Amino acid sequence: MKVIHTLNPIYDSNSKILILGSMPSVKSRQLNFYYANPQNRFWPVLERLFNTSINDKINFLLNNYIALWDVIKSCDIDGSNDASIKNVEVNDVNYILKNSNITKIFVTGKKAYELYNKYLFKETNIEAICLPSPSSANAKYSLDDLVKEYIVIKQFL
Repeated sequence: MKVIHTLNPIYDSNSKILILGSMPSVKSRQLNFYYANPQNRFWPVLERLFNTSINDKINFLLNNYIALWDVIKSCDIDGSNDASIKNVEVNDVNYILKNSNITKIFVTGKKAYELYNKYLFKETNIEAICLPSPSSANAKYSLDDLVKEYIVIKQFL
């Protein structure tokens, strides 16, 4: 099914890092926000990393110099299954880079990393660090394991 990304990027001129996913899940698209599926562990990971409760997600990100968006602008995808992604059109990440202080890019999951390297690296010239997917489908990683992997972002803030 053809899906068009409708979420705006979250960033401001002070953002120092950019975290990119692949494409919002079905639940995130329904709820119109990033990592909105309650089973996804993205927000719990950040809560642990920053030792805080995150109520206002946008202000949390901006106050911590974190920009958030996705690699894909539109694609064919079956539900939320990254493995099914085809016919990709990517977002213009350089727009954010030109209007912020971003020096490092992270991607959440292997598909986002693959697509970033295939389509966006030649435009940004910023090597991305691949973080494990916070999706509950990534059962290989516990919440504690994810926190240990994601802690690297704090080096760039």
